[in-house]
Amino acid sequence: MKTDKSPRMPKPIAAYFHADKLDGKAVAECFAADAVVKDEGHTHKGRAAIEKWKDDTSKKYQYTSEPLGREECDGKIIVTSHLTGNFPGSPVDLRYFFKLEGQKIVSLEVIP
Repeated sequence: MKTDKSPRMPKPIAAYFHADKLDGKAVAECFAADAVVKDEGHTHKGRAAIEKWKDDTSKKYQYTSEPLGREECDGKIIVTSHLTGNFPGSPVDLRYFFKLEGQKIVSLEVIP
């Protein structure tokens, strides 16, 4: 396992964290057409579902996310990010398990 405490990330993942400050459409554009996101016990498949997931989350919670570091394991890039906001358990460090193909994210699982 390779660990990097720097927040430098591959372009698709850096684009995701930037888009996360914007809206669902911007987030969805970071993903492949048939990508899958798993978060809070739900699975969201495809860009339309990912856009809705982000928009719904933004309606429920306001938060800031600060990526702290990354590691690579079993073909996935795991980013730890510090989230602060108006959600239960705030603040929290979440782990984002990204799988990339080319310049798109094909899967993301968010784990507390």
